[in-house]
Amino acid sequence: MRHPWRTREMVLVLLVAMAIIPSTGWPKGEQGGAALRSEHGVARGIVKAAAQATLYAQVQGRVSMLPYKEGQRFGKGHTLVQIDCDKYQAELAVAQAEHESKDKVYKNNLELGKLNAVSKLDLETSAADAKKASASVRVVEINVKGCQIAAPFGGRVVSVMVNEHENVFPNDKLISLLDDTSLEIELVLPSSSLSWLKRKSPFSFVVDETRRSYPARVKEIGASVDAASQTVKVIGVFEKLPPEVLAGMSGSAQFAEQP
Repeated sequence: MRHPWRTREMVLVLLVAMAIIPSTGWPKGEQGGAALRSEHGVARGIVKAAAQATLYAQVQGRVSMLPYKEGQRFGKGHTLVQIDCDKYQAELAVAQAEHESKDKVYKNNLELGKLNAVSKLDLETSAADAKKASASVRVVEINVKGCQIAAPFGGRVVSVMVNEHENVFPNDKLISLLDDTSLEIELVLPSSSLSWLKRKSPFSFVVDETRRSYPARVKEIGASVDAASQTVKVIGVFEKLPPEVLAGMSGSAQFAEQP
């Protein structure tokens, strides 16, 4: 038999528990945009390099030269990593000699074919051998080219993952770099900003690390809105690249008051 006083006691305990436990859930659509809407016209952002890359080894071999260290600047096309290439140079010489031999046989059979002095099968076989030898030359030429890792753009070295005299294998990470001659500002704004935000819209960007404000403008506006947070990605650029600002620094973008 259920006692009335026990039922009333359980209800009372439940009500008290509900009163003292705070609610921790965000209203739908509020969590992602709360920080952005905390101050009108202000959005947080991060400075990023327009181009950055991590270069990998294409061939197996010993690292013979690493001319640049972390933080040093380099130009486009400069050699960043040199791998000992004696083995691949020798293989290229063998492949070229083989191709020369096969090509001579094919050309000789081609002349004999005009005189009906060679069978069609022999002519076609020699032609296939010459093509195969030519392909082998191209494969080894790619290996030789892979011995020298050149900079795809000018910039600075972020990190070096190998040391001189170490043996590396294909797909090993060698060096990470970025182009700091063209920095971008990545912002995340509420999607409601699209009602007034345009390309080339001006704004000021205050960098946390330098505590200085820099004039900037909108370069690109994201092609889609994030449905969960109702935000859009915006890319900005400095009007004049500040030498003291580095990739990875963060700050606040201040847009003019909008209606």
